[in-house]
Amino acid sequence: MPTEIERKFLFDHEKWAAVAKPAGKDYKQGYILSEEKRTVRIRVTGDAAFLTLKGPSAGITRSEYEYQIPVAEGAEILASFAVSGIQKTRYNVEVAGHTWEVDVFAGENNGLIVAEIELQHEDETFEKPDWIGREVSTDTRYTNAALSVYPYNTWK
Repeated sequence: MPTEIERKFLFDHEKWAAVAKPAGKDYKQGYILSEEKRTVRIRVTGDAAFLTLKGPSAGITRSEYEYQIPVAEGAEILASFAVSGIQKTRYNVEVAGHTWEVDVFAGENNGLIVAEIELQHEDETFEKPDWIGREVSTDTRYTNAALSVYPYNTWK
């Protein structure tokens, strides 16, 4: 079974401004199903689209199946079937042999920046850059699915 092992961190906004960034990719993603134990997501970028199914989390590990689909079909599915969604720009930043996916959210989640790192196993060691803030890996409010329903800018 394919799995995703991911740690998620908040970001120091001031330090982000100083990071040498590669070009970012704009993402639009919507949720067809978003429950505690499973999600079905559609994601569209400028040149690709993906259908992703995720299972329940056990710590920072969960099952994940992802399939590339034609962009036009992804856009149609996003428009016709998604019940909630988010927009963000993703930057892939290489640090000491790992890729950090830095998501700068837009829309109702504007102001939120989250950095994620995917690992081979839960106890894998990695270098934490100085722009990384507090870990939120197990705080479900920071999942993209949750942000699509309870946006960051509505939190009290």
